[in-house]
Amino acid sequence: MADPQAGKGSGSLPFRGRRAFVLGGSGGLGRAACRALARRGASLLVHGGSSPERLEAALAEARELGAPEAEGFLLRIERPADLLDGLAGLGRIDILVASFGPFLRKSLADTGARDWERLALLDLALPGALCSALYPPMAARGWGRILLFGGSRTDAIRAYSSNAAYAAAKTGLAVLAKSLAAEGAAAGLGCLLVCPGFADTEYLGPREREALAARAPGGRLLPPDGIAEAAIGLLAAEPCAASGGILSLDGGLSL
Repeated sequence: MADPQAGKGSGSLPFRGRRAFVLGGSGGLGRAACRALARRGASLLVHGGSSPERLEAALAEARELGAPEAEGFLLRIERPADLLDGLAGLGRIDILVASFGPFLRKSLADTGARDWERLALLDLALPGALCSALYPPMAARGWGRILLFGGSRTDAIRAYSSNAAYAAAKTGLAVLAKSLAAEGAAAGLGCLLVCPGFADTEYLGPREREALAARAPGGRLLPPDGIAEAAIGLLAAEPCAASGGILSLDGGLSL
């Protein structure tokens, strides 16, 4: 079935008439994605974890940048069902950005069963279940876009000495992105996985920012807007030639 919104976006507003849901959109790369979407004319539904101030700031920013509508909600997510049980009440979603998931730095010997379970559920199963739920209505309308955020250098199978559980879950997102792209191509769906480098977000403290910058190419952290603009720009293309891509936006990071 043809999407009634098809053809309404044009020029610098390719997402006019589209509604985007940004999971983890009140800060960091998720908030940068909200800005990139707003600049392209999308309406926004933004999820935040616990800070009403951050969420309201993200929504105000999106409105200033041209989002026709910007609304949001706070929800602590400890298991996929916390969000998925209320998914039907969120309304139509044309674009999904999944920028949420816990990070854990532990050696394998110190990573317990609960750690493995939590990271597998929130970093892999949650975005996977969201995609499974949103793909059919997107396909029925003949259009959809999905942006998944992996971890730094999780674009391929690698060894990790301090965050194997996190990296294993994030590496699994590549299978999800490739599968969605292949299955949804005929229905106008595009899916992209971005593995960012060390981004300069508000979540970094002074010591962590200094430590990461020392390991980053050129000694510089990456601006979140640069990462988000590149990713959202690729998804805005029609047709979405980047669909199925696993894109490292890390400035040449080598760990």
